[in-house]
This record gives sequence, structure tokens and C-alpha cells, in this order.
Amino acid sequence: MKGKRFKKTIAYGLAAVALFAILAAATFRDRADRLERQQVQIVTFGDSVFGQTRDDTSIPAQVGRLLGKTVFNGAFGGSCIGRVDDERLLSSAKDSVSLAGLTKAVAAGDFGVQQTFRSRENGTDYFPDTVDQLEAIDFSNVELVLIQHGLNDYYNGIPIYNEKDSWDEYTFTGALRCSLAALRRINPDMRILLVTPTYTWYWAKNLTCEEYDAGYGVQEDYIRAEMEVAEEFGIEVLDVYHDVFPHETWADSGLYTLDGMHPNEAGRELLAGIIADYLLQTAE
Repeated sequence: MKGKRFKKTIAYGLAAVALFAILAAATFRDRADRLERQQVQIVTFGDSVFGQTRDDTSIPAQVGRLLGKTVFNGAFGGSCIGRVDDERLLSSAKDSVSLAGLTKAVAAGDFGVQQTFRSRENGTDYFPDTVDQLEAIDFSNVELVLIQHGLNDYYNGIPIYNEKDSWDEYTFTGALRCSLAALRRINPDMRILLVTPTYTWYWAKNLTCEEYDAGYGVQEDYIRAEMEVAEEFGIEVLDVYHDVFPHETWADSGLYTLDGMHPNEAGRELLAGIIADYLLQTAE
């Protein structure tokens, strides 16, 4: 009797494994089909500067309209370039939508960690759908990746450097290096443009970005480091920190931003125009 039960258990187990394999293969084929179907010319990565507004007045949408190109907005509000998980787990869902996490997923063709990401924070309802669409993009045909990042790295106090490991994803420059290298592996011919953060004000702290320091420098220190890594990789940088948003007086913070950090409609229009003009003037 025991032998028969044991054989039945094995048979059921093998059947379950076979069923799982069939379902996994079907899921894989479905995802592969979606990857083949999703063709866009420009992909944007970033934080809430790009990601908070996702209608026709968003910066990516306006850039696409001005250039006559298809654009996918792959920006996630609150995300950083570097990883911030305290336990330093590379598989952490918390860091999966960082630039380092996303570019690694694109390069590997594996968005498993991103698919598990769930957040109760306000303004993250678009995350799951954005991950699904990003996973479906055929990066071999993407013409341009536009990256507008760095504000959260600065504000959250992510270290700029690790002198012992220049590729440390838990530092700003290390994560940027890893991200750029991953994008180069995905498509060596793809154009990459880094757009710096704008000048910012921190209303709750009554400090500007020239004064606020979370432990590793002011905002311009991060921008300077970003430019250094870009030069190292031969990547273009569009500087919208200097000489874009007026900041002679505190009242200037309301001209182009909603809260000192996030651009209002006038700010989004201004930044989209600057980005589109740059791309048009430097087009090959």
C-alpha cells in the first residue's frame, strides 16, 4: 500500500511540475510577443519631475510632440539613480525601480523583482502598468534614452562616491556607471542624454539646494559628479540646473515649480522646450 501511495505521490508531483512548465512557457511566449510588439523611439527614465504628471502636459509627452517621436515615460516618482535599501539586498523590491535596478532588469530581460513591487504610497498607482510596458519595449530599436534623475539621490543623502569601489550601486556615481554600462550593452548605437536636476527649493526646511546638505554635499556637488561620469562614458549632458529657473529671490520658487521641486505646467513646458531644442540642434 505504501509503495502505491508513494508512486501516486511521485506521479502527482511530476504532473504538477509538467503543468507548471507548460504555464511558464505560455507566459514566456506571451511576454516575448509583447516585447516584439512594443516599439518606441524614445524611452525616458527619471523620478517625479518626469513621472508625477503623466498626461499630455508631462515633459516626456511634450518632448515627443515637439520632436514628432514616440515616447515612453518610464519615470517612477520617488526613485533614485542609486540603491537605498538599508540591508543592501540587490533583489530588494524597494530599489527595483531605481535607475540601477531598472537598467539591470532591461539588460537581463528579467523584471521579476519589479513585478513584485507594491507600494501604499500616494502617487504610485501607475507603477505596475509602467513596469509591464517597460518590460515589453524592444530596446534594440530605441533611438534615444533620456535620463532625468539625481534629485532624490541628493535629497535622500545617497553617498556620491565609494573610493574603494567606483561601481558600488549604493553610491550615486557607482549606480550611474552601472546604469550607463547596462544601457550600452543593451544597444551600443542608442543615444543617451542625461538631463540634470533643476534648481530646487525646500519650502518645509526654508532652504535652497545651495544650502541643504543631507550629508554628502549640496545639489551642485551631485550634478558635478554626474557630469564627470558622463564625460568618462562619452555621454551627453544637458545642464538645466544653471541659468534656467530664476532664483534671485525666494519668490522665484513659485515661477516654474509647484512646491519648490516639481515643475508646474509652465515649468514643464519650459523644460520640454529646452530638451527638444537641444535634441533638434544636435541631431545627426
